Formats: sequence, structure tokens, C-alpha cells
Amino acid sequence: MSISASKNRFQKINLTTIVLLFVLILAGGVVRSSGSGMGCPDWPKCFGRYIPPTSSADLPKDYKQKYVDKRLAKNERFAKTLDVFGYSELAKRIRDDKSILLPEEFNVSKTWTEYINRLIGAISGVFLFLSAIYAFSYWKSSKRIAILSILNVILVGFQAWLGSIVVSTNLLAWVVTVHMLLALAILAIVIYTYHRAKVLNNNILKTSALIYIITLIALVLSTLQIAFGTEVREKIDEVATQFQGGYRNNWITSAGDIFSQHRDMAILVFIINIMLYALIRKHFSRHSIHQQLMSFTFLMIMLQIVTGILLSYWALPPFAQAAHIVLASLIFGAQFYLLLNLHQSVNVKGVSK
Repeated sequence: MSISASKNRFQKINLTTIVLLFVLILAGGVVRSSGSGMGCPDWPKCFGRYIPPTSSADLPKDYKQKYVDKRLAKNERFAKTLDVFGYSELAKRIRDDKSILLPEEFNVSKTWTEYINRLIGAISGVFLFLSAIYAFSYWKSSKRIAILSILNVILVGFQAWLGSIVVSTNLLAWVVTVHMLLALAILAIVIYTYHRAKVLNNNILKTSALIYIITLIALVLSTLQIAFGTEVREKIDEVATQFQGGYRNNWITSAGDIFSQHRDMAILVFIINIMLYALIRKHFSRHSIHQQLMSFTFLMIMLQIVTGILLSYWALPPFAQAAHIVLASLIFGAQFYLLLNLHQSVNVKGVSK
């Protein structure tokens, strides 16, 4: 295979990986909103099988106590690791968490929802690995593409391990947040390597540094909003547990100020993106990649507002929860890709090796 063919293959695989990662985020959102995170009590298998059971008759004998014991052993190892790095208080919280002792009841729907999520994750991992292999076709022109692609494979391995911790700790709040932020980091690296491969050696036109700075601010705010939204979800989970899954209409009011703070920050995100949209329309033609990305971003923001309203006034419907996180990730991805294009425009001297 020629070098040019290898580069073309890398770009196609990388683009497919980006799509798969968004699908994976959607699957994760469905898992989270449907409460299927513990549908498979073990990892990487599901009830000790590569293909999960379809009825309780297929379950291992004494499976409840078996997987509780396994979770306790894994959590103790994790707690010891936290002790080594000086996080003794977090380690103590994990050791004292009595919810881990409660066995998860088998639910075929939740089991297969979690299994499909893991399957999509495994396929995404394979494509990330293939991207790392074909990234070496750029070694002479841009070593950064190959290095970052290899780094992403390492991050995916760590993400998989962290996923096992999410299961063993019974969806421990801060671990779920780190899991989400790491997913965004993996997505950002794939988008970056795809963009760098596409624009390498292209002629670049200069643009305003002000637009670049405002785009960077918008991206940072979107990332913070996603992290903040994950914390809101964690608080909602606590409230849902207190109400034993009932009284959904009272979950938001019982969550306290964190939900209203998340909503107020959304207003700030909306305002900064209106400013950015106006600047992009002023400085770029309607057919430019910059204006297309900004139009897409603004459309996603409007849809995000709709799902936010549904969550607020329709007792947190699960489909709106899943849509909310996917839209947030699409906004993040579009803003990051816009930032990369603007960065290329500001650095008119070209792309460094």
C-alpha cells in the first residue's frame, strides 16, 4: 500500500472513530438515564459470560454474593491505590460505602442495555487501535499525529479500567465524572489528529485573534458546563435513591441549588455563543467551514435548550437525558473543530512538524 493510500485510510478510520465515539456517548447516556449502569455486575464479562443471559435461569449459582465479593475485592485494591497517592479520605469513603454490599437484581433489559454500551466501546477501541497503526504514515510529515494516536490507545485502556471501577464502586459519583471528562479528552484527540491530517501543508488565510479567543472561551465554558451537568446528574441520582425511584416530579426541587446553577451557566454559554456567531458571520462567508461549524453549533445549542426545558418541566424523561448529553458532546466537538480551524488561520506561517 502506498503512503498516500495509507494516509487516506487513516483519515477514513479516524472519521469513523469520531462517529463511533459520539454513538458511544449516546449509548452511555441511555445507560445512565435508564439506570442500567449496574446491568452487568462484573467487567469485562457480563454475569461471567461474553454474551449476557436472557433469563434468570441462565444466571450463575449464588451470583449475587459472588459479584458482591468480587466488587469488594476490587474496591479494596482501588482504595489501596488511592492511599498510596495520598487520597486516604476517598479511600475511606469507598471502604465505608454500604451500597456496594447490596446485590444488583437481574433485569434483562438493563443487562442488554449495558452490554450494547460495552460492545460499542469495544468496537470504538478497535478503530482507535487501527488509527494508531495507520497514523505512522504521517511520521515524516507530522510525528504529532502518530504520538497522539498512540497516546489515545493508552487513554482508552485507562478508560476501560476506569469503567470497571465505575461498576465495582456502584457508580461512585466522582468516578463517573472523571469517566465522562476522559471520554471528552479522547474525543478531542481524535478530532485533532483528523484535522491535522486534513490541513497538513494547506494554504492558510489569516483571521482575527479575537474570534479565536472568544471561541476558546466558549469551548472552556462548554466543557465546564458538561462537568457541572454530570455533577447535577449525580445529585439527581442521590435524590432518586432517597425516593426509591418514585416521585420524579420532586427530584429537581429536592436537588437544591445545583440545578439552578447549571441552568444559569447555560445562559452564559448561550450569550457567548451568540457573540461568537455574530463574529463568524461577519468575518467568514456562508460557505466557509467556520460558518458551517458555527451554524451547526448554534442549532445544537437550541436543541440543548429544548431538552433542558423538557428535563425541568417534564420530570426528567430518560430520552431527554440521553439527548442532553449527546447534544452537549456535539457542541463540544464542533467548537473544538472550529477552534482548530481558527488556530490554523491565526498561525499563518503554517503547520510545524
